[in-house]
Amino acid sequence: MTSRKVVELFYDVVSPYAWVGFEIMCRYRNVWNIDLKLRPALLGAIIQGAENKPPVVVPKKFKYITTELMRSRDYFGVPLHPPSDAFKVMFQKGSLSAMRFVVAVQERENGGDKQVEQVSRELWRRIWSEDKDITQPASLSEAAVKAGLSDSDIKELLELSDTDEIKDKLKNTTQAALDYGAFGLPMMVCHVNGKQDMFFGSDRFEVMAHCIGEKWLGPQPVKAAASM
Repeated sequence: MTSRKVVELFYDVVSPYAWVGFEIMCRYRNVWNIDLKLRPALLGAIIQGAENKPPVVVPKKFKYITTELMRSRDYFGVPLHPPSDAFKVMFQKGSLSAMRFVVAVQERENGGDKQVEQVSRELWRRIWSEDKDITQPASLSEAAVKAGLSDSDIKELLELSDTDEIKDKLKNTTQAALDYGAFGLPMMVCHVNGKQDMFFGSDRFEVMAHCIGEKWLGPQPVKAAASM
């Protein structure tokens, strides 16, 4: 019997491309023979740690990305709508409090990662669909309510997210991504038969599928399988 493959998905809700990667991997988690491990990390620290330069500070890249995001929205079926000031959202306000909150959700959740998935998605939706804040406690609470968490749960999670334990967990996961060779997000690390392969970005799924012995069925795998 073939053992299941492990795929670690490193992501930050401040990145629109990480949202695409997140949604695709969540769609494929029950299609491919994989165990998907969600690994919330901090994009800003990865860019700094890798001595990388964010695309938005390169004018030609920024202009291209604006068009490319709309193509990704249509192809992958992710409701991307850039905020009015993407630079401010990504590099002035950032996502530190949001990612600590996601880590707190993950730390508290038992028996899977459904809440982590739902909270992460709602945070992405706030930035990249609705042009809303994700830095304030009230903003995190609104996202958590939409993800189905109770008021008492949210209060506990907000308190937990400000502890040294959670801060250290986010730092450690971010460092783990850097140790794998990350220079941006999303990043997938696939563990198959004692071998590991790292894939960056939201446009390498077909190649990744080939490398791990799975089949790429396009951005909507359930629909594609049903029509075969």
